[in-house]
Amino acid sequence: MPAKRDGQPPFEELYKNLEDTVEKLEKGGLPLEQSIALYEEGMALAKRCQEVLDKAELRITKLRESFAPPARDEILEEEDEEALLEVEEE
Repeated sequence: MPAKRDGQPPFEELYKNLEDTVEKLEKGGLPLEQSIALYEEGMALAKRCQEVLDKAELRITKLRESFAPPARDEILEEEDEEALLEVEEE
């Protein structure tokens, strides 16, 4: 099982708790107050899961960008800057 990070349970644990909460709600037969409490808990778990997924997506995006070759526009900008520097030096 993955270790807790920053005192927060790992995504897998959060997601399992969310699944359990949804299952209890779908099963039904609960008093109204208990159903509302479970719904609130489920919404909080869903929010935390989404935050973890958003952070993971950002990390992956940054990794991709760090390994990607420079875009054509960036190469052209660098060439323009170099040409401008050469003209200024003359």
